[in-house]
Amino acid sequence: MGFKALNKYIIKDIVMVIIGSLITALGINMFLIHANLLSGGLSGITLIIQYVTGFPAAYSLLILNIPLFFLSYKKVNKKFTFLSLIGTIALSVGLILTEPLKNTIQVNDILLLGLYGGVLNGIGVGIVFSNHGSTGGLDIVSALIKKKYGNFDIGTITFIVNFIIVSISACIFGLTSALYTLVSMYIASYLVDKVIKGFNRQKLILIITEKEEDVSKVLMSELNRGVTFLYAKGAYTKKDKKVLYCVVSLSQLPKLKLIVKDIDEGAFISILDASEVEGRGFKKASL
Repeated sequence: MGFKALNKYIIKDIVMVIIGSLITALGINMFLIHANLLSGGLSGITLIIQYVTGFPAAYSLLILNIPLFFLSYKKVNKKFTFLSLIGTIALSVGLILTEPLKNTIQVNDILLLGLYGGVLNGIGVGIVFSNHGSTGGLDIVSALIKKKYGNFDIGTITFIVNFIIVSISACIFGLTSALYTLVSMYIASYLVDKVIKGFNRQKLILIITEKEEDVSKVLMSELNRGVTFLYAKGAYTKKDKKVLYCVVSLSQLPKLKLIVKDIDEGAFISILDASEVEGRGFKKASL
């Protein structure tokens, strides 16, 4: 990859990390703070500090991340550290810039505020993650632990920290608020995963049939999708077989099943979810 191409990708990552961080800040200020709810990770801890002491989360986020950045710079990938620094600064600046919007949403339904806060938080953080960055905090801690211990379960750390955050929320604002925070965290976590893996709903198809040549030809001509033969052997029959491998969109699935059953009524079709597909005929998942 040439220098210009490399620069283009880095600039794109920086821009997307900033956009994702600003979306996260918007979700926190417009919805979560309005309902006295918390987000996950270090930003959730800074919100607790803000609720209890009045010290702005934007500043405590920067302060708490400083030692983590030093460790990350020495121990982890430099690009990750740089993009995490950009993400943290963008999130802090975003929290300051969007602070006047805290009371613009005239809704008192805590569930709605938590849901929409979780949606924006999840989309924002997902964009940051999918462009090789982070918003600091637990993400850097996770990277450090993974670097040192390899297969250590990062999810356990995240769960413990978020459990502590929810418990503190219950002590300060009561059980109801804590449960709403939990719902918001779940929505955010779900959307982070969706944004990273892509929203494209593709299906991976495995077909076992005695008429593999006929089926493959019709699938390629009717659906305009590539088909690959995987050579296999039946465990019971000991016969060599050709398994058809194909990826189609969700909308093409009914037609595929109709085609296969029309050619071979006894064909075996296995349908699997493909969280992300890239290549000819499929657009790269992006946000």
